[in-house]
Amino acid sequence: MEVAESEQGSLVVVDTRRQSSWDHGHIPGAVHIPTAQIPALAADLIPAATKVVVYSWGPGCNGSTFAALAFAELGYSVKEMIGGIEYWIRNGLPLETASGVSSQKPDPLVTAHA
Repeated sequence: MEVAESEQGSLVVVDTRRQSSWDHGHIPGAVHIPTAQIPALAADLIPAATKVVVYSWGPGCNGSTFAALAFAELGYSVKEMIGGIEYWIRNGLPLETASGVSSQKPDPLVTAHA
């Protein structure tokens, strides 16, 4: 929930999934940098002193671990968003697509919110 409750501008959220996954839906305001492209694109898209939070699909995907390592190797302060976009959605938080931003009802089995 740190990402959802963070002050705007205090960190940059990076979606590390492939293009088709990004197109399917992502966290509003996130930056899209697939893991393999982080070394080439990070410095052009994210200022060096920025706090970065990376995410991938969910708990069964280790893509954000590799992405966090790539950012750390470039000198960024980086964290992984545990649960990824799967738990973001399951908690009823907003999702952005080409159609706009929408939210679903929280899943009562996983949500941290009532």
